[in-house]
Amino acid sequence: MNATMNRKKEMPLTLQAQTAADLMVPNLISLRAEAALSDAVVLFTEKGIAAAPVIDDAGRPIGVVSRSDLMVHQCEHEKHRSGVHDYFSDAPESPLVSTGKSRATVVDVMTPAVFAVTPDTPVQRVISDMVGLRVHRLFVVDQDGVLVGVISTMDVLKHLKTDF
Repeated sequence: MNATMNRKKEMPLTLQAQTAADLMVPNLISLRAEAALSDAVVLFTEKGIAAAPVIDDAGRPIGVVSRSDLMVHQCEHEKHRSGVHDYFSDAPESPLVSTGKSRATVVDVMTPAVFAVTPDTPVQRVISDMVGLRVHRLFVVDQDGVLVGVISTMDVLKHLKTDF
């Protein structure tokens, strides 16, 4: 009986969007390839985001940098250090900002894969791509390949509505 009652309470969900443009967040935050890792850390912290696209001088995405990328970089850096932890060191530099001889930049740690769609891509394809590629976000680019927006899994969920 409970199963029957639960089914009656369930309401179907409908995605209230037709294209990638309906789902995307425009004017997204991005980083330049030459930005310092410390800039990425500050950006992620201040904006409360977990990742950002990395763009070239023309505004085209060339990769993604995430908090995970920064943590992996820091762990790798720690493995190559002399074994002295930062909290015992007088060194003013953070391991996130330096790779030893040269200053680490976003391009040094980013994931160089860009999964993108155009604004007119149907939502079925957007969702199919996200699931098939196992990614949390897709970038939206115009006909010239310039970044115009991003679609995250949360953006898709925000467009789900119940049918009454």
